[in-house]
Amino acid sequence: MTTRAQDTYTTTAPAESSAQKGLVLFGGLMMILCGVYHALSGVSAILKDQVYLTTPNYTFEFDLTAWGWVHLILGVILIATGIAVVRGVTWGAIVGIALAGLSLVANFMFLPHYPLWSILIIAIDVAIIYALVARLRNG
Repeated sequence: MTTRAQDTYTTTAPAESSAQKGLVLFGGLMMILCGVYHALSGVSAILKDQVYLTTPNYTFEFDLTAWGWVHLILGVILIATGIAVVRGVTWGAIVGIALAGLSLVANFMFLPHYPLWSILIIAIDVAIIYALVARLRNG
């Protein structure tokens, strides 16, 4: 006696693979880490802007105290959005892509003051954007 398997169809979207979940978790945790970096560098620029090297005649000249506030605010928003991404909220991925892009631009402009860390954070921002775009593309 043989039994025939029945085809079953589901009306819900297919579950995310564990690799995709891991990539999204990576993106969210990197956003939180990047936000903590921004917040700490912002606080140090606000409290004592002599921590950073000033480069004369650089194309993008900014007051380091004002730039510290930009980093602090961006850091706090990155941390909150990273928590939303880790929790799986869809808007978190969309906002996270935009914030990682802003972080990338902010660190590009911050290159003359803190070059090695800026390059590191730019690389992390690219990884965040990749992880979040992959999440949105796959559902």
